[in-house]
Amino acid sequence: MTAPSAGHAGDVVWVTGASSGIGEALARRFARRGARVILSSRREDRLEAVRRTCDSPDHHVVLPLDLGRPETLGDAAREALERCGRVDVMVHNGGVSQRALAEDTSLDVDRRMLEVDYLGPVALTKALLPSMLERESGRFVVVSSLVGKIGTPLRSSYSAAKHALHGFFDSLRAEVHDRGVRVTLVCPGFIHTELSLHALTGDGEPQGKMDRAQAHGMSADACAARIARALDRGEDEVLVGGREVWAVRLERFFPGLFRRVIRRVRVT
Repeated sequence: MTAPSAGHAGDVVWVTGASSGIGEALARRFARRGARVILSSRREDRLEAVRRTCDSPDHHVVLPLDLGRPETLGDAAREALERCGRVDVMVHNGGVSQRALAEDTSLDVDRRMLEVDYLGPVALTKALLPSMLERESGRFVVVSSLVGKIGTPLRSSYSAAKHALHGFFDSLRAEVHDRGVRVTLVCPGFIHTELSLHALTGDGEPQGKMDRAQAHGMSADACAARIARALDRGEDEVLVGGREVWAVRLERFFPGLFRRVIRRVRVT
């Protein structure tokens, strides 16, 4: 049976990483659909700027948070529920990427990647899940990455965190399906956002430059449109991007060939 669509008029949609890129594009798209949007990231000034560009700006809520501090996210969830009454759709979009060889990556960077990209979304999910189960309704939309399905050079820590995210939410999907809560995993490829500018190098410093592949990638608006269609169709998982999405199918059906190709393909 197809799950009901989500993110339309009357829904409350919470988007992390809403200050730029895919999250910003999703916030605007959900607002155009008539949903009430909770916008979150660390940059309150930027969130306010995004809110003002949304349809019916006074209808939406800015709620700053730091995914790198999972212990604070229970309070954020309680504030969201107090201010809006419920959350129908939780979009886990915030995160940080990596651009460094495993041998050059400090353990502190590994830890930071897990805190922001895995423990942060999990903490928010656990804080919101009881209210969704009580209403027997809700959806978690997890903006992961193609490297949540495959591993590529220069992204060992990022890929590990995204693989962990997939494991958690695949398990959660099976556990809560019959209780009215749904999970959609989104796996973007090269999307034209600021992700590579802020990606951490081996010592934890931002890379500070745009990857060529990302600069020529799909627009954030086009990615958001594809995610919205996936929600309308009740899809459990969606791959978004250009030719790079075929890497997932190559790894599945021709793993030996994939391992040879991935050693040489340009991933930045």
